[in-house]
Amino acid sequence: MNLALVRRRRWLILAVLCVSEFMVVVDNTIVNVALPTLSRDLGATTSQLQWIVDSYSLVFAGLLLAGGSLGDRFGRKGALQLGLALFAVTSVLATLAGSPGQLIAARAAMGIGGALIFPATLAILTNVFHDAAGRAKAIGIWAGISGLAVALGPVAGGWLLEHFWWGSIFLVNVPIVIVALVAGQILLPASRDPRAGRFDLPGLGLSVVTVTTLVYTVIEGPHHGWTSPMTLGGFALAALLLGVFIAWERHRVDPMLDVRIFRNARFSAAAAAISIAFFALFGFIFLITQYFQFVRGYSTLSAGLHTLPFAVAAGAVAVLSPWLAQRLGSTRVVAAGLAFMAAGFVVAATLSASSGYWGPVIASMVLIAAGLSLTTAPATEAIMGALPRAKAGVGSAVNDTTRELGGTLGVAVVGSAFSSVYGPQLIDGLHGVAVPAPALTAAEGSVAAATDLADQAPAATQPVITEALQTAFMSGLTAGSLIAAIAAALGAIAVLRFLPARGAQPAPPPTGHEPPDNQPAPPPPPVGVGGRPQSPAPGTTTMN
Repeated sequence: MNLALVRRRRWLILAVLCVSEFMVVVDNTIVNVALPTLSRDLGATTSQLQWIVDSYSLVFAGLLLAGGSLGDRFGRKGALQLGLALFAVTSVLATLAGSPGQLIAARAAMGIGGALIFPATLAILTNVFHDAAGRAKAIGIWAGISGLAVALGPVAGGWLLEHFWWGSIFLVNVPIVIVALVAGQILLPASRDPRAGRFDLPGLGLSVVTVTTLVYTVIEGPHHGWTSPMTLGGFALAALLLGVFIAWERHRVDPMLDVRIFRNARFSAAAAAISIAFFALFGFIFLITQYFQFVRGYSTLSAGLHTLPFAVAAGAVAVLSPWLAQRLGSTRVVAAGLAFMAAGFVVAATLSASSGYWGPVIASMVLIAAGLSLTTAPATEAIMGALPRAKAGVGSAVNDTTRELGGTLGVAVVGSAFSSVYGPQLIDGLHGVAVPAPALTAAEGSVAAATDLADQAPAATQPVITEALQTAFMSGLTAGSLIAAIAAALGAIAVLRFLPARGAQPAPPPTGHEPPDNQPAPPPPPVGVGGRPQSPAPGTTTMN
């Protein structure tokens, strides 16, 4: 496919990429609104509910670097198409699951498809939009769609659960995949890294094992205890594996990931900002969806609809964030975004069971959504702009891995903080109330079980249990929100200190004479003091 045709079609290409990205991100959040339903229909325990959410994140995060690398080497269009097909098949398997274990396995398999899709979307975008201004605008739209997907997941899930059975939240992926596959086959250009060198199988394997070990340790940390031998051993093993991975990649002439790029302050600080933003966001979402249903008593559909202000604010600000970053610099915009998020979490920490929706609830969501869009688009542009286009798949995978690591850590840490406050306070609130010991134990570990306990209790006892449940939940929500606020505020300070406002040098415009696939290209430039390239790194790719 020639470059002129690609340029004419680039906005249609972006639409296909956004549809694919939207589906993958939605599956990170759509299942949250279904957790109470899955608890009742499949008999899932609290631990199983967490793994229904986390199995997807574990596999997805663990394979992202591998997926991005394979796309760079063998073709990003092919990686995207294969990922979409796998996503459709595994979505059907999830729909047919008859037990929590089967659903956890199907969700894990969906993560394989997601790990091929997500890096490919941003890599293809970077290779289609060559000019800096166009790329920044496209990444702003891409990031905005991601923010919309985070918010619209509960809305879509709520609507589907209101009208159909729980399996519909996975089956809906199939028609979306069909549209994306057909449109992608027609519109997407084929691109890959023409100077990929030898296949780095040890590096690929080490990346999978390292990230998977880290994510698994984070997920299980709240259950084993953060200072338990199991958790500390997991973190030590992840650190050891990371050291081996870095040593191996530095040793290779043609590494899967040139780890020297992390000496570039713009690249590493932007990646850290994205990780912090999603740490705070996903931890908060894990709690707020339960707040709407268990405390405010909204139906699944109503709970989803009440998150719409988040989607509106995220979409509106995402359009403005690239424009602001070009005029004010990434430092100010990204720091402001994290500061907005911190303010939103502080507002959320003040919520009570009776807080007005048209007040602090909406204010917190709008602040968090606006901050997310101000953070992600400029930070993503900083990451992708620091790498040559030939390495767009790996660069995208780094961006995506930081999102997943941050989000998974956020759910684990914020969820752990919530549980450490909620459980003991619920027990104190029910002191002296005649509740069977097994039911009390279940209620201490599960908000859904506590809600069922209140519903099934005698009429005279119901108000006492409900009040104890709401008080304990809101205390846990306050603790979780404050942790998210602190993380976002510290992130804003770090961005002001470490993130350069602009890249060292703009990427040169495309010449239209990229080397063919079989012609070796010069090695990447050396990285100088402070992580700045000593010479421009041209973005080289091939399109057929």
